[in-house]
Amino acid sequence: MRICFVAPFGIRPKGTVPARMIPLAEALQARGHQVVVVAPPYTNPEDSGRCERVRGVELRNIRLAPGGKVLATPLMAWRMLRGIRQTQPELVHLFKPKGYGALAVMLQLVVQRELPTFVDSDDWEGCGGMNALHGYGRVEQCLYSFQEQWLSRHAWGVTLASRALQEMTEQMGVPQRQMLYLPNGVEPRPSGDGDRIRAALGMTPDQPVLLLYTRFFEFSQQPLYRLFQGMSATVPNLRILVVGQGRRGEDAALLQAAQEFGFSQALHHAGWVEPEHLPDWFAAAQVALYPFDDTLTNRTKCPAKLTELLLAGLPVVGHAVGQVRDYLSATPELLCEPGDWGALQQKLLLLLQDRTLADLTGQRLRQDILSRFAWSDEAEKLERFYRAMCRRGESS
Repeated sequence: MRICFVAPFGIRPKGTVPARMIPLAEALQARGHQVVVVAPPYTNPEDSGRCERVRGVELRNIRLAPGGKVLATPLMAWRMLRGIRQTQPELVHLFKPKGYGALAVMLQLVVQRELPTFVDSDDWEGCGGMNALHGYGRVEQCLYSFQEQWLSRHAWGVTLASRALQEMTEQMGVPQRQMLYLPNGVEPRPSGDGDRIRAALGMTPDQPVLLLYTRFFEFSQQPLYRLFQGMSATVPNLRILVVGQGRRGEDAALLQAAQEFGFSQALHHAGWVEPEHLPDWFAAAQVALYPFDDTLTNRTKCPAKLTELLLAGLPVVGHAVGQVRDYLSATPELLCEPGDWGALQQKLLLLLQDRTLADLTGQRLRQDILSRFAWSDEAEKLERFYRAMCRRGESS
């Protein structure tokens, strides 16, 4: 089957394309399908109009339109639609029901309803969700909310990255038979070189290391500072590695808090790290934390960063919100109630003080995520869903 995946943005620097679309496309191709990804690369404009192969998957970046966002929108939507049609697809799958790609797929559904067309959601975009987080203008917020609702109701089928998204989509009136739970998956890969990172940072092989891999916006910052303060005061010679970059000055605020709260000597803030180097940073740590506030955005999202930590064999202590609860179900003793940072600290201390327990727990989590969330299994489920929805569409 010739399948066109429609991306919401380019392959860099955001995570949806490399973390969700490409591995899923790769797994479908391993099952004998041909997948082409069509993307509007406004996040990486240097790739405008460029075609490339990413892990064996063809990626076509459409040519960006001139002018501002408003002026460029009609032309971008048209170019996306033309890019989709040029792949001569037997099936179209839109990832994220918003933006240029969504406008193109909406047009596609209107003019060629007989072409099987699916929508994938990995975030709640509307009221209380990503709309509020990104601070879009009123017109954009209304457009994205409308696109999410309209496309979910009119698509042949909807794939959803979290159980909470399933519930939200069902409340729109979409029948359960037209929905597929499709969380982010993993695939085996070699372990990173943690010794290289430790040596570069002047750490000894047996030094306790705590990792936070984050974009910061998923949780309140002040409790994090107090946790780091308590951990550094309790664990001798502790090093805290923070990997990731904030959106609204969280990085600078963390460095300032480190001085004020007294954990600056323990902290190393790596900032943005290229994806190919992330396994080395993960391998340098003994334990990771995954704080998650109990918000609509967090309940509905499917955190790909958490899957990366688990795949690396790290024991992760996190708040039991949304998909975090599902991914850590093999170690319920490492889940904390939302907002309970004291319990988070106690569980982290236990793992940092017992390296053998940390190693065994990390390996148990790695085996669990590989057995329950392999991309090859997700692709098989998706293939069955495609065929079932296509049969239903042909008979209606």
